This record gives sequence, C-alpha cells and structure tokens, in this order.
Amino acid sequence: MKAREVWEMTPEQIQGKLDDAQAELFNLRFQFSIGQMRNSARLGQVRKDIARLNTVLRAKQLRSMEEQGAR
Repeated sequence: MKAREVWEMTPEQIQGKLDDAQAELFNLRFQFSIGQMRNSARLGQVRKDIARLNTVLRAKQLRSMEEQGAR
C-alpha cells in the first residue's frame, strides 16, 4: 500500500484498513509461532502498513482539529 493511496482515503476507510491489517498481523504472528508461515517478509510489510495508516490517520485528525479551531 502506497502512502499516496492512503492519503486519498477517508478517515473511515483508513480505520477499516487499519482494522484489517491488525487482524492480518495477528494471524501472521500466530502462523509464525506455530511454524506454518511461508513468507516471513509479510510480517514486516504489514507492520509498515499499520504504521503508515496510523500516521496518515493522525495527520488527518490533527488537520481537522486545526480547521475547527480556526473557525
């Protein structure tokens, strides 16, 4: 997932993707712990996606707070 794609989403869409990514990370960690993981690099990718989603979501929240305060 690219940062540009995330910036084009609404906060609700970002939250939905974030929930999905966190569930996927849980499943990947479980697979890793029992030795069934095929692609261990996916763990890092999902963690980065979660960080990216959290960063953009927080930036959008701060931007909306600034806009409300300026009114």
